[in-house]
Amino acid sequence: MDLPIVGDAKRIMGDLLEELSDKPREEKWWKQIEEWKEACPLEYKRPDNQLRTQYVIEKISEKTKGEAIIVSDVGQHQMWVAQYYKFNHPRSHVSSGGLGTMGFSIPAAVGAAFSIKDRPVISISGDGGFQMNMQELITAVYHKLPIKFFIMNNCFLGMVRQWQELFHEEKYSFTDLCDSNPIFTKIVTALGIESLSTYKPEEVDEVLDKAFAINDRPVLVEFKVAKEDLVFPMVPSGGSISDMIHKRKNPKGKKL
Repeated sequence: MDLPIVGDAKRIMGDLLEELSDKPREEKWWKQIEEWKEACPLEYKRPDNQLRTQYVIEKISEKTKGEAIIVSDVGQHQMWVAQYYKFNHPRSHVSSGGLGTMGFSIPAAVGAAFSIKDRPVISISGDGGFQMNMQELITAVYHKLPIKFFIMNNCFLGMVRQWQELFHEEKYSFTDLCDSNPIFTKIVTALGIESLSTYKPEEVDEVLDKAFAINDRPVLVEFKVAKEDLVFPMVPSGGSISDMIHKRKNPKGKKL
C-alpha cells in the first residue's frame, strides 16, 4: 500500500517520529540481526605475530576513548574503522562512503582540523590512497595542524585485491604495491613532519603514545600490517543483504 504525505518535511518527520516512538520492538527483525552477529562476529586472528589493521584501530579507539574525529580514506581500513572504532558522538566518522574517493582522507582531515579544535583529528589511509593526495600534507605543516596521519601499509590496494580474490578467481592485476611504494617516513621527514613506523604488535601502544603526545604540529605513523587480510561481511556488487559474504573462499587451500 502506498500513501502519499504532502506537507512541510520538518513537521511531517516530527509527527512520524512521535507515531513510531510508541511502536513495539520489531522482534523478528532484531532476531535476524542477532543471528547475523552470531554467524559473522567481528573477529580477527589473535594472538598473532603479524600487525593487524583491526588491532591498530582498536588501540586508537582505546587511546582516544572514542572522542576523536576519524577521517578515513577508501578501502578495507574504511570498513574496519566503522567496525572497530567505538565512537562516542555522531558525525565523527568523516568518510566518502560508497563513492570510493581514494585520496579523500588527507585533505578532508585538513579541513576538519581547521574547524575542530577540542578533539583529536585522525587521518587513516591505506598506502595506495595516501599517495594520491599526500602533497596536501604541506598545508597541514604550514598551518601547524595537529593531525595524526596514520598509514595502514599492507603493500596492496587491499580492497581491490580482495575483489580480485573473491570474484575474479585470484587473477591479480595492478594491486601489488610492494616494489613501487616509496619510503613514507622519508617523504614526510622532507616536509618537516615527525614520523614513526612499526610492524610489531607489541610496539603499537608506545608508538601511539608518542604520536598523541605531539599536539602542536602534524605527525605521521606508518603501520606495516598483514598483507592479505580480508574484511567481512561484504555484499557483492549488485547483490542484496541475502547475498552477504562472511568468510574467505579459499579454493586452492593456500595458507593466508
